[in-house]
Amino acid sequence: MTNPPYKAPDFSLVGDDDKRHKLGDYTGKYFVLYFYPKDDTPGCTTQACSIRDVYAAFEKRGVPVLGVSMDTPEEHRNFRMKYNLPFTLLSDPMGKTIRAYEAWGKKTFGHEGILRKTFIIDGGGVVQKVYGRATPAGHGVKILEDLKEFKV
Repeated sequence: MTNPPYKAPDFSLVGDDDKRHKLGDYTGKYFVLYFYPKDDTPGCTTQACSIRDVYAAFEKRGVPVLGVSMDTPEEHRNFRMKYNLPFTLLSDPMGKTIRAYEAWGKKTFGHEGILRKTFIIDGGGVVQKVYGRATPAGHGVKILEDLKEFKV
């Protein structure tokens, strides 16, 4: 795993809003990019809801949050609506961005898949912090606490 700070890999992915989102869209502001295995599964729902529950604090700081999985935009829309998620979910069906961010690998029981990883990226497109194998419960609060380190 690459240690921060380092230049964030570029991405261009379609969101649940059917718009294309790119790294360059976030120039000039910090943002959070998190990778998760699958919509509407227990751990992924806990993680998404932990961010949702403190999302007003992300907005107050001007820090967008983007979730990424291999699910389709339609699956993402259903997940967002079901849990009232206020942030954008991006679809990476081929896993290109997932792999570029080293969020693909061996999981607990030996099979490969998407690893639960989160990145704080600054306004210059530089990864400032990486959470490897993020814990779903309380993840939103943990990210907010760590944003203080960057005066955000």
